[in-house]
Amino acid sequence: MTSKTALDYYSDIISNKRRMEKSGREKRMNRKILIGTVLLIIAGVNILFSSGMLFAQEAPVVKKIMSIDAYDRLKTRPDTFLIDVRTREEYQFTGHPENAYLFPYMMMTGKLAKTDDRYEYQFNLKNINFLDEINKVFKKSDNLLIICRDGKRSAQAAKELADAGFQNVFDVEDGFEGREFPYFEDPNLDKWYKNLTRQNKVNGYKQRRHYGWQFWGLPWTYEMDPNYLYPPDLPKTAN
Repeated sequence: MTSKTALDYYSDIISNKRRMEKSGREKRMNRKILIGTVLLIIAGVNILFSSGMLFAQEAPVVKKIMSIDAYDRLKTRPDTFLIDVRTREEYQFTGHPENAYLFPYMMMTGKLAKTDDRYEYQFNLKNINFLDEINKVFKKSDNLLIICRDGKRSAQAAKELADAGFQNVFDVEDGFEGREFPYFEDPNLDKWYKNLTRQNKVNGYKQRRHYGWQFWGLPWTYEMDPNYLYPPDLPKTAN
């Protein structure tokens, strides 16, 4: 076996030193990569928090149903309530479903405006107390069936209730009186058949009650039962 010379020992020392330096550089590089990765993760989490994306809970989905379905649910499911979001005037003079709670979403105004080819008093004053009053009467877990004249206001009110945390909200999309006849969800079909109905002078054109609660023959009334009227309208009881 050949003995190592001084030069060989020196070479070994240099080689070991270089290996140690290389190992040290790799460790420092790995440490920098690790730190950079952690910083990127932290930055990403901060962005998600600031944008409200992390742990954000989606609002409950509003389910659309027909009047006959709403009536069946009222009879067969506990903690189910029908909420009429039309104006006070509509509730009283047009009638309302039996046992429907009045909580106006929009209020009637004294402003007269022309819409398309006719004049109408406007009901575009938002009831700013709508959610507060609903919260006083109903639980977040109740089944709330929301109805208006033709499904337009009920859709808005139902979405607002779902966004506020009510878990079981149903939009009675055909409404109490229903859309003006004829009506189709497809805008092209709707326009086509409206024109045909008008040109041929079909009886009932632009009238209601061809759809909705009344069309189905479901029970309704003109009776103004205080148990179902808008709570702020009721006289204050003396202590």
